[in-house]
Amino acid sequence: YTMAEYPNAVVQVLRNHEVLFKITVDISPEHPFQTTLFEKEEQPGLLKLQVFSSAGILLVEYQPEAPTEVEIPEAAQAAKSPAEVENTEQLYLTGLHLEQYRHATFLATDYYEEALQRDPKDVRCNNALGLWYYKRGQWNKAEPFFRRAIDTLTQRNPNPYEAEPLYNLGLCLVQLEQYEEAYTTFYKCTWNAALQDVAYLELARLDCRKADFITALGHIEKSLIRNAHGFTARHLKVLILRKLGRITEATSYARESLKLDLFQYTLAFELGQMGDNKTWLTYQERMRDHVHTYLDYTLDYVTAGQYAEALSLLDAYIENKIEIYAMVYFLRAFIQAKTGRAYAKDLKKAEEASPDFLFPNRLAEKKVLEWVIQQSAHPCPNAYYALGNFWYAHRQYTEAISCWEKAAEQAPDFPTVWRNLTLAYHNKVQDIPKALATLEKAYALDPSDSRVLMELDQLYKKLNHDPLQRLELLEKQWPQTLERDDLYLESITLYNQLGHHEKALELLAQRQFHPWEGGEGKVTTQYRIALTELAKKKLEAKAFEQALILLQKAQDYPHNLGEGKLFGTPENDLFYLLGLAYGGLNDEHTAREYFEKATQGQSEPTQAIFYNDAQPDQIFYQGLARKKLGDQGGAERLFKRLIAFGQAHLNDDIKLDYFAVSLPDLLVFDADLNERNYIHCLYMMGLGYLGLVEVEQAHTCFEKVLELNVNHLGVYQHKAVLEVDKANLV
Repeated sequence: YTMAEYPNAVVQVLRNHEVLFKITVDISPEHPFQTTLFEKEEQPGLLKLQVFSSAGILLVEYQPEAPTEVEIPEAAQAAKSPAEVENTEQLYLTGLHLEQYRHATFLATDYYEEALQRDPKDVRCNNALGLWYYKRGQWNKAEPFFRRAIDTLTQRNPNPYEAEPLYNLGLCLVQLEQYEEAYTTFYKCTWNAALQDVAYLELARLDCRKADFITALGHIEKSLIRNAHGFTARHLKVLILRKLGRITEATSYARESLKLDLFQYTLAFELGQMGDNKTWLTYQERMRDHVHTYLDYTLDYVTAGQYAEALSLLDAYIENKIEIYAMVYFLRAFIQAKTGRAYAKDLKKAEEASPDFLFPNRLAEKKVLEWVIQQSAHPCPNAYYALGNFWYAHRQYTEAISCWEKAAEQAPDFPTVWRNLTLAYHNKVQDIPKALATLEKAYALDPSDSRVLMELDQLYKKLNHDPLQRLELLEKQWPQTLERDDLYLESITLYNQLGHHEKALELLAQRQFHPWEGGEGKVTTQYRIALTELAKKKLEAKAFEQALILLQKAQDYPHNLGEGKLFGTPENDLFYLLGLAYGGLNDEHTAREYFEKATQGQSEPTQAIFYNDAQPDQIFYQGLARKKLGDQGGAERLFKRLIAFGQAHLNDDIKLDYFAVSLPDLLVFDADLNERNYIHCLYMMGLGYLGLVEVEQAHTCFEKVLELNVNHLGVYQHKAVLEVDKANLV
């Protein structure tokens, strides 16, 4: 395969310098070359493939590596808790690792803060924590950390070995509009080779803010000496040359830079500013009206204080468009204000624009939104909503809640704001009554929103609302229920829970499911539950052949469920029930085979957090199978093991595994892992007591489970054993 046309290319294969195959062929992206030389090669490491251009230039060469034994590397180790880490060096490195890999549950700040408790002057942790706050728009919080790092660095040397905190402080001061000190700070770190290009770039931008283009040109040239392909600097140089009236030089440099990178749209815009509209129009087509491309390059001009160009570029996007992204008008108002022009119309348009996809993530956008809120004499719910989204995405939850509450106050009919407040109230401040009230309000404002319906149902489920009432809501809103796999599956789950297994199967057969994170194993579980529960009813009615058909069907997952069976999936319950079915048909030999299969597998109870963890139900059925085989002692040991594990771990403090990448639920609302463990242990104990036919204790455990989780399907399945099926299943 080639990335260009190569007429008369030469392809050859050698073995130990002996040419085995050689051909001249035209190769291009449209016409790759393919052939088979050997069905099997005894010593592939001796073969070498080469492709040459017609001029004899080697384009590619490949030789298989001989297989070698390599030592297996050590397994990765979980991070210790901050208090357990041995020194500040390791605290810094752990925090850095967590930031780089965006760990879902461990926070880098916990490690930096622990390090600073031990050594408040630690340079790297002060700089890291300052940078963490800087990236999240908390510049007043970031500044002291940078200054503390600089104080330590300059105690003995006014020109420190490491200048990154100086550069970061300069960036922070620019955001705080302390431009004079920022200028001095950037200059201070230009002695450091690693930071010269970016420091001189920032100095040139500050020069441009003062319209000192001669000084700016000197600084940008120094930046380009260190990083000749820095395209932000190249663009700024073209702008500076144009401002100085050196049009020929600016045009030539812009064209030269575009040859290096065809995606530098602002260079084409600059050419348009100098009269080359043809090039600019060509590049506008390539930008495909993508709003964020325009925003990025507009903000480049804003950073350099070149508001006329920023406005012109933004207006090029707005031209001839009916619907405009709200952030465009917020930014336009900000730019208008900087040039002393009226901006009220732009703010009005921004508030009238749709809030859809209004998720600002740039620091400059956060600054613009704060300015809007400060300036606006009228309600600005879109601005508060957008700023709340920024804060929440950056884990600044108090600020997010404050902004969303303002948005809700100013626009009480804005459903998404109420929905967002629900997540913050429930997951961040644990105010459950408020969370429920705000989500119900969000749903009442827009009952057509299937996502909000899903979240409302999940909250009802978490708060132990009546399953029948939940099902009635989903049935009432059936068009919305049909829109989402997870919501549709929840209705199936409720049908199974309420004993309507035929209906559950019918709905499962009518839909093509698609896997989603947090839903692994859920569709197939409901499929198995529906079939096994129907099979149990057939066993009770002594319709053994019909039970057999249902149980055999439960072992194969139809394609429409969207998931196959995991290798090694334990099916002790199915094997046990199959044993009962064959026993009912007087096929004692096959029944025994299935009972024996039902005794196999992991028999040690564990805390089942993930969907593929061993479930205690399977150990319970191992015990039942042993009973059928006459191994009463072995069965009792398994049942007592379930009880002992439950009693021993009932009050464990559960933490997520460091390497966990997925949880058993979508987790719109944070789960209490300790409560989940408590329920799991009670359930295990209930199964153990049930196996020992200690009915009262089993009943007590199951009732406690249902008090905490009225939707526990395992209890519903096995509680029926207490009431109906003792003789057959126990």
